[in-house]
Amino acid sequence: MKKIILLAIFLIAQSFYAQNQVAKKPETVIIINNEIATMDQVMKYGNEGYVKSMNKGVSEEKRNELAKKFGDKIGDREFIVVVEVFTEQEKIENDKKTKDTALDPKPQVEQKQFLLNVNDKAKDFTLKLVDGKEVKLSDLKGKVVLVNFWATWCAPCLQEFYDIPSKILEPFKNDNFVFLAISSGEKETAVAKKVVKLKNDGLNFNFGIDPNNIIWNQYATNAIPKNFLIDQNGIIQYVAVGNAEGNLDKIASEIKKLLSK
Repeated sequence: MKKIILLAIFLIAQSFYAQNQVAKKPETVIIINNEIATMDQVMKYGNEGYVKSMNKGVSEEKRNELAKKFGDKIGDREFIVVVEVFTEQEKIENDKKTKDTALDPKPQVEQKQFLLNVNDKAKDFTLKLVDGKEVKLSDLKGKVVLVNFWATWCAPCLQEFYDIPSKILEPFKNDNFVFLAISSGEKETAVAKKVVKLKNDGLNFNFGIDPNNIIWNQYATNAIPKNFLIDQNGIIQYVAVGNAEGNLDKIASEIKKLLSK
């Protein structure tokens, strides 16, 4: 009986431990001419001027169609990139257009990324979490807060998530630090469905929803993911856009600085 009890405790512990492990970060699958390709191939086509378009993410129907052909090599639809290439005739026509544009260039309009910047006071908001609870930013005064804007269809956002437990949450789990992941412009049902998958993969965050972009429209425009690091007094101390190499390491360094003050 004692051995059975010990075995039961061991299995429960193993189950609990497994649930807290973060799954491997999803890899992007590139499709060119209905075949799996490499980034080197994309670069080659790009350097030669053959890339017509690149679409990140596909419909669930298209994802299932690809999965029938390629099996387990195809993951979630958000991580599939479809690259279209020009035919020889299309390339000739595109090269001509490019040449004509070069002769008569139009001024480039710089796209604004942030509505709030470093040293600005963070706009207060009340965030509804997917579990039904609410968090008010001003109630977190005295804590360092990292606000992350993401979406269920955004592959860079989701890939960033898989590194957040090890680079952000674990190092500061015993500190006055809060991470808020805010889904922008999406229905609660869509977010809740994706959150189930993310939590099963070990990503147990404060997932919140901003279906009408009320919070987003006070902080930023254009691309996601975007991160805002807010200090203990509610002042923005660091901002970042995208999921470039080293982004989270830099954010972690800034969090550490704020917590040491």
